Amino acid sequence: MHEAPKNLSEYRKEIDQALDDNFLRRTLDTFAVAYRANREAIFKEVDEKALIKQIADAKDDACKHMDELYEQFRAEAEKRGVHVYRAADAKEANEIIARIAKENDVKKIVKSKSMTAEEIQLNPYLEKEGFIVDETDLGEWIIQLRHEGPSHMVMPAIHLSRYQVADDFTKVTGVKQDTDVQRLVKVARVQLRRKFLAADMGVSGCNFAVAECGAVSTVTNEGNARMVTTVPRVHVAIAGLDKLVPTIDVALTALQVLPRNATAQRLTSYVTFIAGATECAASPDGKKSMHVVFLDNGRSEIAKDPLFSQIFRCVRCGACANVCPVFRLVGGHKMGYIYIGAIGLILTYFFHGKDIAKTLCQNCVGCESCKNICAGGIDLPRLIREIRARLVDEKGDSVGALVSSVLKNRKMFHNLLKFAKFAQKPVTGGTPFVRHLPEFLLGKHGFKALPAIANESFRDRWPRIAPRIAKPKFKVAIFGGCAQDFIYPEQLEACVKILAAKDVAVDYPMEQSCCGLPLEMLGQRKASLQVLEQNINAFDAGAYDAIITLCASCASHLKHTYPQLTENMGDLHAKAQAFADKVMDFSSFVHDVLGLKPEDFNNSGEKVTYHASCHLCRGLNVRKAPRELIADAATYVPCEEEEVCCGFGGSYSAKFPEISAQLLENKLKHVEETGATRLVVDCPGCVMQLRGGTEKKKMNVKVSHMSELLAEQLKK
Repeated sequence: MHEAPKNLSEYRKEIDQALDDNFLRRTLDTFAVAYRANREAIFKEVDEKALIKQIADAKDDACKHMDELYEQFRAEAEKRGVHVYRAADAKEANEIIARIAKENDVKKIVKSKSMTAEEIQLNPYLEKEGFIVDETDLGEWIIQLRHEGPSHMVMPAIHLSRYQVADDFTKVTGVKQDTDVQRLVKVARVQLRRKFLAADMGVSGCNFAVAECGAVSTVTNEGNARMVTTVPRVHVAIAGLDKLVPTIDVALTALQVLPRNATAQRLTSYVTFIAGATECAASPDGKKSMHVVFLDNGRSEIAKDPLFSQIFRCVRCGACANVCPVFRLVGGHKMGYIYIGAIGLILTYFFHGKDIAKTLCQNCVGCESCKNICAGGIDLPRLIREIRARLVDEKGDSVGALVSSVLKNRKMFHNLLKFAKFAQKPVTGGTPFVRHLPEFLLGKHGFKALPAIANESFRDRWPRIAPRIAKPKFKVAIFGGCAQDFIYPEQLEACVKILAAKDVAVDYPMEQSCCGLPLEMLGQRKASLQVLEQNINAFDAGAYDAIITLCASCASHLKHTYPQLTENMGDLHAKAQAFADKVMDFSSFVHDVLGLKPEDFNNSGEKVTYHASCHLCRGLNVRKAPRELIADAATYVPCEEEEVCCGFGGSYSAKFPEISAQLLENKLKHVEETGATRLVVDCPGCVMQLRGGTEKKKMNVKVSHMSELLAEQLKK
């Protein structure tokens, strides 16, 4: 198993190593692109949302009745000759399994792939007790030979090349091995068959433990699990208490999603249900000695948590890693500890310690790809933010505390930005970018040009540009956000131009401040709530038809996170919900409410491509409006991987510039391939990242906000 990084500095060094691994990068890149296309095709056959809701509801109900389901399972399994145990923690689970082995005079053990066994570090424990333990899943056997942990929950050896595997097989067989994949598989088959036949005990995982009949299931793409569970005279299945389901129907429903999400297959190769001890000629009494060990390891306490109990909806498909832009660059050994991907960042906190989780949970860009694809509908980004908040509350964070002291004080924050406007002049040369800062001061942040503070903020422009509409069709307020108020005020001004032209009365409440998302990402929950309350009080939500924001991240945070953060806060929650109900992104308002059509614009014919900001396409599920608006005002040219993160992520790009830089590089490569002369986005953070990148690379591509494109082409 890989060592966990002790601190952020050590973690960054590990990330650099992963980014330098060209094979890893190519492999994960190829897989990510193919997986997305294959998954989309395979899910067209089913009602994805309905299935996921069905699974989530069933798993939530099972979680509430975990103890009852355990007792029912135990009673049914014992009727069928199975021994059932409940282990409080990893230590007790390992002791139980070792005791079973000793009592049955076991010498050699074969295992099929089991993340629960990885969680408790079963192999090292059994080996220390003197047993010979062999993994039999091909990927797991390979990483066992290398003394590594899995880099993916479904594809544990995805990070290795056939050349590395051939070298490992050469060492274990003593014969020089060919690098042909099929020949390597044949070598593994021969080696593993010998181990199956010599084994006294098989240890398997369990995808579902069915209470109504005391059955355990395995779901695999290889036949190894069936060999493990049938050939040896002793079989031990290990399962987390969260694997308990009431009926086989629940398991079969989940099986409609599990293979589709894991490997984009309709059905995996081997789905096995084992109910009771079967006949076994190798046993003295002719019956297999079968045992099921349920692991608690904090699960029964987590089940009581109204927020975190949803992690037990996880079916271990690994899809949250498959679509994660960070995993795609650095792999599972840098994007988890034992459990991989977004769910891994969360489970590490509960199962393997807060010190390990503190560093790892920072490596989430917040793009919401994982939430968008989760088979159990788990709100993974929210849970990661919650863990950050808990860790900050328990352990503190001096940098985050400094940022929060500024952002929660609106006047101080705005005065600092105004001061920066004057202080930046020596390094901007009067341009929109920081141009004259020595490269050595930028370090890893030199991959993009940094923006300058605007000469005049939007709030200072507002008294001069505020429209006066005699008979307004709608009355709206603008939530400006930090970046557009002080860096890109022209984007808000373009919005006002469009709204005024369509007889919309516009207000700009001066007491508004930062939306609070940066504070949430830093785990500064108390300051986040203070900013939330300031903003809600700044707007009289009932006075407006809509509260429009031109920042996708602000919109998603205001609309979804504000009500979540105030769930148990009575009147404040009611105000937060009323406020959130009025929040709407710019593109949706002008497209869906104002109903702007092609005839409203002078179509320039310019070739314009689009980057779908994460919090717009996934956070708000807005996909149609921006693309149609671009086509109304120009010639829309689709871009490859349009909805993949650009790498900004607010403070993420500052904390992990090496990953942010690579995500930006990938995005600009796809933009260049379109041949477009303009790139349009719906978020100032993405403008900052992409415009900074095009400026640094001297690309002949203009980066604009949607409002700017539409305002330019709006008919008088």
